[in-house]
Amino acid sequence: MSSSYVGRGSRDYLEAGLIAMNAAILLLLGLGLVEGEGRCFFNRTEEHCVCHSLSQESLSSIIQCLPASVVEFWGGDLERYAALTISDLQPSVIDMLETLNIRKLVFGDLLVPEVLLAQVLKFFSYTQVQELVFESCNFVGRSNWTEMAGQNLPILNLRFHNVTSAPLTGHEQGFSSLSGWLETLQELAVTSSHVTALPCAIGRVFRGLRSLDVAQNSLRDESLMPAFCEGAFPQLQLLSLQRNNLTSYHSVCESLQLLHELQHLDLSENKLIAGLASSCQWPMSLRVFNLSGTGLDEVLTPLPPNLEVLDMSCNHLRTLDISLASLKMLFLSQNMLRDVSFVRNFPRLEILHLDYNLIPELPWDELRILGHLRDVTAAGNPYNCSCSGAAGIQMLAGMVHLGPGWPRDYVCHSPPRYQGVLVKDVPVSVLQCNSAAVITPICVILALLCVAGAVYLAQSRSGLFQACRRAVKGS
Repeated sequence: MSSSYVGRGSRDYLEAGLIAMNAAILLLLGLGLVEGEGRCFFNRTEEHCVCHSLSQESLSSIIQCLPASVVEFWGGDLERYAALTISDLQPSVIDMLETLNIRKLVFGDLLVPEVLLAQVLKFFSYTQVQELVFESCNFVGRSNWTEMAGQNLPILNLRFHNVTSAPLTGHEQGFSSLSGWLETLQELAVTSSHVTALPCAIGRVFRGLRSLDVAQNSLRDESLMPAFCEGAFPQLQLLSLQRNNLTSYHSVCESLQLLHELQHLDLSENKLIAGLASSCQWPMSLRVFNLSGTGLDEVLTPLPPNLEVLDMSCNHLRTLDISLASLKMLFLSQNMLRDVSFVRNFPRLEILHLDYNLIPELPWDELRILGHLRDVTAAGNPYNCSCSGAAGIQMLAGMVHLGPGWPRDYVCHSPPRYQGVLVKDVPVSVLQCNSAAVITPICVILALLCVAGAVYLAQSRSGLFQACRRAVKGS
């Protein structure tokens, strides 16, 4: 091998290395650079790399993350870079960014100046990153987003959890500048971040959004109507409002009437009340409705008419006086229900969860008429293990899946002789459970024998009487 070839190969290798390092530096300007020693840990099998407290001096550790598909950066204060101006990238660096396999980036425990974030986002237009996550970050300052006008980004999934920033109100112009990207975003989550309002103008930017998760925030009834105004989130299919400060069922209904594509709505862990009667109609497209943990002691109406999945677990329901012809899944665990007679109102029911209610029996006759039923979980109820009660559950176990709690969590509560016994162990033979079914045929047989005996005796006596008469006449 010639020395010229070795030199040329070394130069090519060095150039490639410099390109990689430059790409890493450019990416990491926004990913948590701090002074001090830092390390990256790369799991090659899972293509997952996690870096802590990185500095420019530890780039050799960073480079090993370049083959990863998921990269996490934790810890750092980026304020020192707030005044940094990032020039346009060289073609060689752009080529390098385009070859990276990174699909998901997670930034955690960072202090992020918005002005720097705006510049760093430029890099993502040259990558294949599809998911961007900010966890426990603090966004400070304001940025001029006009440079991003018309910029397209490959990111489809954007998530913020436990972040702090200036209120969204007043950021409408910035969102407008980002509309070229935001109108193609598919999923957005802003959770546990003290959000109190979603301005109407911001909602209108997210024209292609399919999923919006704003769980565990501070949204109130009055903040929903502006958030879901005419033209906002026109393609939205999944909306989570879990654990906010919502109280009025009808106010929420009225606020979401314009979401004509909405299919899945989560209102769980809000303290809802019915309030005054309303003619509000939920979107006809709604198929999945979660009202678990909302403090209900009665079913709130109206319900979406075309529901297929309804979750009202962890409430205080004593009865269920509703009828939904299209319902396939019904979740009612941890309520105060005492019977299941309501199931006849759901002819297409496939899955029924009734764990930890006050139900003494699962009536076989009520459940077997549901031809689509395949999964019933009803563990932790105070079962009456009389013959009919135990037999009904045992027959049901042969017809459907009784969940992971069967048989150990199906325990007899009464009568006293079976208290604490597993339902499956209660004897339900005909001889033990229905003595009438055994005694009655015996009695009938005995009665027939008696009748036959009486007839035979009568006939015998009649013959004897005739013989005596003939003997008397002959004498």
